[in-house]
Amino acid sequence: MGYILAIDQGTTSSRAILFDKDLKIAASVQEEFPQHYPASGWVEHDCSDLWTTTAATCRGVMEKAGVRAADIAGIGITNQRETTLVWDRKTGRPIHNAIVWQDRRTSDFCKSLKAEGHEAVATEKTGLLLDPYFSATKVAWILDNVDGARARAEAGELAFGTVDSWLIWNMTAGHTHVTDATNAARTMLYDISKGRWSSTMCEMLGIPMSMLPEVKDCAADFGMARADLFGAEIPILGVAGDQQAATIGQACFRPGMLKSTYGTGCFALLNTGEELVRSQNRLLSTIAYQLDGKRTYALEGSIFIAGAVVQWLRDGLKIIRHASETQPLAEAADPSQDLVLVPAFTGLGAPYWNAECRGAVFGMTRNSGPAEFARAALESVGYQTRDLLDAMHADWGGADEAALRVDGGMSASDYSMQFLADITGAPVDRPQVLETTAMGAAWLAGQRAGIYPGMEEFAESWALERQFEPAMDGDLRSGKYAAWKRAVKAAQGF
Repeated sequence: MGYILAIDQGTTSSRAILFDKDLKIAASVQEEFPQHYPASGWVEHDCSDLWTTTAATCRGVMEKAGVRAADIAGIGITNQRETTLVWDRKTGRPIHNAIVWQDRRTSDFCKSLKAEGHEAVATEKTGLLLDPYFSATKVAWILDNVDGARARAEAGELAFGTVDSWLIWNMTAGHTHVTDATNAARTMLYDISKGRWSSTMCEMLGIPMSMLPEVKDCAADFGMARADLFGAEIPILGVAGDQQAATIGQACFRPGMLKSTYGTGCFALLNTGEELVRSQNRLLSTIAYQLDGKRTYALEGSIFIAGAVVQWLRDGLKIIRHASETQPLAEAADPSQDLVLVPAFTGLGAPYWNAECRGAVFGMTRNSGPAEFARAALESVGYQTRDLLDAMHADWGGADEAALRVDGGMSASDYSMQFLADITGAPVDRPQVLETTAMGAAWLAGQRAGIYPGMEEFAESWALERQFEPAMDGDLRSGKYAAWKRAVKAAQGF
């Protein structure tokens, strides 16, 4: 039993990765699934797609590696957070498509809650802001817009869960309705200082507490994956939301350590230890991980569009065919042109939290072309990351001396990471293993199973692939960032 099966269920694809006894990747299988956009600003998934692609990739990776269920000590799960599912407890059938974290349909509801003075209470209890991003208003929308849903929920017939809960429900044939503390902390229904569901928030939003899953540590017994799925039962032993799993995979275990993950969006987390830091700069206070009943907290900044801006160049503007083309294009851009792209395609995340803002490009000339757009797209991710880091430094001075550990698909771009170091004026550390999210989930399950080392030894195994040192002139850095701030202000004023 020397393997751990890590499930990484993301926004556009599901992946299964087998890690061996040395925490090395033995095999990986990935499967994409369609996105659904029923209205402007709405984003949904077919719930069955989340489950069937997960089950298929798990079976596929076992077959690819020639590994049987009896060889696997446990399953670790990491998942897209905030995405919301509601299903019938008896049949296991969803009553609506999954509403994805990017979805903005509850913007008006959030505005009304703010106008009624509820945001201070929500932030005090949950560490979050009243924004459509989080699960709670999505649940309320489903209850209010699916015929009979509210009555069924109040009768105890419906279950709510984030993606981890949905996968575990299906893996255990409906025997286990659970989540972990990190996913619970992203629902806007969980009291992160008390470590329990908040009756205040549930009453505010009209959500029956009977719908909610049991909350466990990140490393715990979450149930047994049924034998008919993989040939024998396998224990589910680790769960963490994707950004918290990446924090674990990057071994950011000491207060002050900082990581940023570049996937569809960008998510920076700063470990604040046992201290629950209340942001004065519209960052989120959240749970980094919970082990042995002890919560470790973090400040988080969320950017909605990071890698997705490269997808826009490919699928929207059609100026590239592959993401790898952006770097040579950016390097060939006219240095005399200063295009600034504000990629607010689904609003602005931290520290602005403007759900209504939309994307804009500033500084175009007649000579602006694909190269300049590619450079502006890559640089937009660096600018947005600096927004987050500046806010973190203002909230918690201990972040000033920390190098930024990066991961995710976009971190493979040398151009993007060098610009990130240049615009922040701080070193950027890229690890040898970029699959930090899956590794975090695997380590949680593996140390619970007793085949992986404890926290300190695991942290010592973290290895640097390359450090990017800032090389930009200070005046140029200040000027470029000032132009970005002007562009954001103008985009918000449009």
